[in-house]
Amino acid sequence: MSNKIIINADMGTNVINKNIYGHFSEHLGRCIYEGYWVGEDSLIKNTSGIRMDVVKALKKLQIPVLRWPGGCFADEYHWKDGIGPREKRPTMVNTHWGGVTENNYFGTHEFLDLCEQLGAEPYICGNVGSGSVREMQDWIEYITFDGKSPMADLRRKNGREKPWKLKYFGIGNENWGCGGNMRPEFYADTYRRYQTYVRNLSGNRIYKIACGSYGENFRWTEVLMREAGSNMSGLSFHYYTVPGGWGNKNSATEFGEEEWFDTMKRGSFIGELITRHGDIMDRYDPEKRIGIIVDEWGAWYQVEPGTNPGFLYQQNTLRDALLAGLTLNIFNNHCDRVKMANLAQTINVLQALILTKGEKMILTPTYFVFEMYQVHQDAVQLPVDLKCRDYTFQEEKIPALSVSASRDKNGTVHITLCNLDPRQEAKIACELRGQNLKKASGHILTSENMTAHNTFKKSDLIHPVDFKALKLSGSRIMVSLPPKSVVVLSIE
Repeated sequence: MSNKIIINADMGTNVINKNIYGHFSEHLGRCIYEGYWVGEDSLIKNTSGIRMDVVKALKKLQIPVLRWPGGCFADEYHWKDGIGPREKRPTMVNTHWGGVTENNYFGTHEFLDLCEQLGAEPYICGNVGSGSVREMQDWIEYITFDGKSPMADLRRKNGREKPWKLKYFGIGNENWGCGGNMRPEFYADTYRRYQTYVRNLSGNRIYKIACGSYGENFRWTEVLMREAGSNMSGLSFHYYTVPGGWGNKNSATEFGEEEWFDTMKRGSFIGELITRHGDIMDRYDPEKRIGIIVDEWGAWYQVEPGTNPGFLYQQNTLRDALLAGLTLNIFNNHCDRVKMANLAQTINVLQALILTKGEKMILTPTYFVFEMYQVHQDAVQLPVDLKCRDYTFQEEKIPALSVSASRDKNGTVHITLCNLDPRQEAKIACELRGQNLKKASGHILTSENMTAHNTFKKSDLIHPVDFKALKLSGSRIMVSLPPKSVVVLSIE
C-alpha cells in the first residue's frame, strides 16, 4: 500500500488545548530535589533556590501547566508541613518512593514561585486518601483568598501578601489504588463531598478534576460520570506504556526490535482507550463539557543499574521520542475531549525531559519532541485522512505512520509525522485541500541507532536538524520519512 495523507486545511473546528503539552512533577526520586530545587545557598545558579538552567530549558518549550505534588505522594502530603521558615518545617518519610526522609523545603510557596518563573499554570493535586475536607478547604483559602481570614493571614505571615491564581485542582489521585483503594461508588461520594469545599474565592475560579481510571477500568468512568459528572470539570486518566508488561519491564537503553515494536503497539493503544472512555462520557455529557485529563502518561522501564529502585530513574532514547510523538498525535486528534495531558515526569523520573547530575543538565529526545510539537498549542486541529502501510513484526502489525495537523493563528499549517518502522523509509504523498502552498520547511529527529540517547559525557548525540526530504508539487507535498523518525512540517 502507498502512503497517502489528505488534510482539509480550510476545515477544523476544535482547538488543540495548549494544556495537552503539560507536565507532571512529583516528590519522587530526584525530580523535585536536585531536579528543580537546589536551595538558595547552592553553587548551582538558582533563583530563590530553583535551578536557572532547568527553568530556561522548560520556558523554551512554553510549558503551559505543571502538576504537583503527586501522584501517589499527593495522598500522603499534608501541605501545612511545607510552609513557613524552612528550618522549622517538619520532615516526613516518602513511603511510596524509596522510603527516604524529606525536609519539606519545597512546598506551596516554592511550587507556585516555580510556576511563576516558568510562566505555567499550577495544577495542584489535593490529599483525599489521608487528608481531611478541612485540610483541603484551608489549602484553597491559603492560596486564593484576598480578604482577612486565618489562612490568608497565615499566607501573609509567610511572606505572600496577595493571593495566587489557581485554576486547576485535582481532588485526589489514583484513589482506586495508592490513594485509598476505594471502590468507584465510594470515591464518587467522597469526591462530591470534598469538591464542595474547593470554593471559588476572591474572583478565582477552579477547574475541578476528579480522579479517573487507569487503562481499561471502564466501570470507574461509568460510575463517576453517573454519580458525580455534574460536579466536575475534568476527569483524569492514567496510562503508562510498559514494554514487556509490569512484571517484565525492559531496559531503557538495551533493547532490540521486539521491544521497540512492543512499545509502539502498547503506546498506540491509548487511542482506543480514549475513544472507549470518551464513548461512556458522551452518554452523560454529549456536549463534551467535561475534559479527559491524561495527567500521567509515558514510558516505564527498569531503573538504571545502580540506582535506587524507588526513584524510577531511567534513560531516554530515540524510542521514547517516537512514543512521545505518537502519543501527542493521538491527543491532538482527540482534542474534542482531551483537554490536558501531563507527561510523567519532567526531570530525572520515568520519561523525563531533562536529566541532571550535580551542576550538569542534559536534554532528552523526548524534550526535543515537545520542542518540535509546541507549534500545535492552541492551534485549530485539522481533519486528517491517513492511509498507510503496516509496520509488521513477526505475526503482529500496527500502522507504520502517525500524523496530526493544525493551523495556527497566522494561518500556517503544521504537520507532525512519525515513522514507527525502524527499518523502512516511508514515502508519503500529502495533499492539502483549501490551502495555497507557497513554501514548506521542516525539522527531523532521528538516528541510525534506535537506542541513541544523550549522556552527561556526550550530551548532543541526538537533536533535531533541518529536514530537506520534501518537495512541493501543486497542492501536494511529497515527503520521504527515514525509518524511526519524528518530523514537523511548516507550510505557508
